[in-house]
Amino acid sequence: MKKTIITVVGQDTVGIIAKVCTYLAENNVNVLDISQTIIDGYFNMMMITDTSRSPKDIGTLSKELKQEGETIGVNIRCQHEDIFTKMHRI
Repeated sequence: MKKTIITVVGQDTVGIIAKVCTYLAENNVNVLDISQTIIDGYFNMMMITDTSRSPKDIGTLSKELKQEGETIGVNIRCQHEDIFTKMHRI
């Protein structure tokens, strides 16, 4: 299993989850866990996904998700689980 962490942050608007999940489904990325909240009009979502069946590597997924985010006005980051864990360790 290739776990990746996807974070989505930005102004809340209709269709953010739909847009991200549609992209993931089209690229055979399985959502293992998802958490989302809206705080004072700001949308925050964190997803743990499995990219092992995707035909695209994590670099391509990350680049394309960033572009998807730009079209809907949010910041989307996609990182391999190991990198995310090391970056957020105290």
